[in-house]
Amino acid sequence: MKDKVTSDSASNNEDKVKVGVATKDGQLGFLFTRGGLREGAGRKSTGVTKKVSLTLSEDVWQEIEQACADQNASRSQVFRNIIEAHFVKESKES
Repeated sequence: MKDKVTSDSASNNEDKVKVGVATKDGQLGFLFTRGGLREGAGRKSTGVTKKVSLTLSEDVWQEIEQACADQNASRSQVFRNIIEAHFVKESKES
């Protein structure tokens, strides 16, 4: 009969964390010894992100929220669709 060799996997597989300088903007970040964020990994962005503050009437906000529910989309997606549709239409008219 062979003896089973067991090990305590919890003590052998501990993820160690290091603090290091990220490659962009010199900001500090957490660096894991395995996995985690890597430059170039993940889904590519849809474009440049710019923060915008928008004041609309309560009625318009309700319409936006309804469009989000109807399209199963985020506010960002709904606004992006509206803005892109406007500029595509405008460029076709020119």
